[in-house]
Amino acid sequence: METKEFAYKGSTLNGFFMLFFNLALIIAAIVMFFFSFDSDAWPLAIAAGAALFVSLFLWAGFMMLEPGEARVVMFFGKYVGTFTRTGYYWINPFTTTKKLSLRARNLDAEPIKVNDKEGNPVMIGLVLVWRLKDTYKALFEIDSQTMAANNAQVGTDVKSMMAAFERFVRVQSDAALRQVAGQYAYDDTESRSKDITLRSGGEEINDQLEAKLTERLAMAGIEVVEARINYLAYAPEIAAVMLRRQQATAIIAAREKIVEGAVSMVKMALDQLQEQGIVSLDEDKKAQMVSNLLVVLCGEDNAQPIVNTGSI
Repeated sequence: METKEFAYKGSTLNGFFMLFFNLALIIAAIVMFFFSFDSDAWPLAIAAGAALFVSLFLWAGFMMLEPGEARVVMFFGKYVGTFTRTGYYWINPFTTTKKLSLRARNLDAEPIKVNDKEGNPVMIGLVLVWRLKDTYKALFEIDSQTMAANNAQVGTDVKSMMAAFERFVRVQSDAALRQVAGQYAYDDTESRSKDITLRSGGEEINDQLEAKLTERLAMAGIEVVEARINYLAYAPEIAAVMLRRQQATAIIAAREKIVEGAVSMVKMALDQLQEQGIVSLDEDKKAQMVSNLLVVLCGEDNAQPIVNTGSI
């Protein structure tokens, strides 16, 4: 998305030089004011007053920036650029500035209740790393005042400004998470289904969540560094039922494997008896043997052997 931010190109001076100059101006004003007590030195009093007035005016131009911070500069309401050079500087006192933090911030959202694709209520949470990228959009294309919690006033200090942006990010993250979660089922109810689910989606779900967040937060000049689901569970009201459902599915899958293996073992036993000529079995005897072997192999309890002393 096109950015409207640009670097501040106005004149700036070294802050320490201007600080010493301002202090020297104050000292000179005091000296001139002291000598103005002479009745013939009234021009010195005027000069001292003017020097003090200029000194007070110059104090308004000082600003200091740390790494990872920026100042949005405005001249009588007009945006004239973003200042990002670190250090101590002096700029035109008629300009106004607002400090913003460009450092990465972390949002660990509390799990929220949403409905998955099948309508089941699930609890899902995310962790998000974000930072301001476009200061123009952040200040002028969204209303930070409406983002303040409980209609509190947003101050000009960086802490209150960033708190307002954090609330905006939290609201948009909630909406994006609900949108993504509603497109997928929590889990695969059919073992042979190849559909992506919230549990099995992994990186693909996280990539889609990050794309949705980037789309929503771009209007505020916010960059999404990383976004991923960090909590996923059924809602408490259906958690017990879904646990029994999962257990039943697991039992059925295990039974299928047991039966598949038992049939293979029975077939192998009959083939080897026939190939090696150990015993000759008619169809009735084979059916009885298959029945007994399946009971032994598929039963949950240990089989009790019975010695047959008669004919087979």
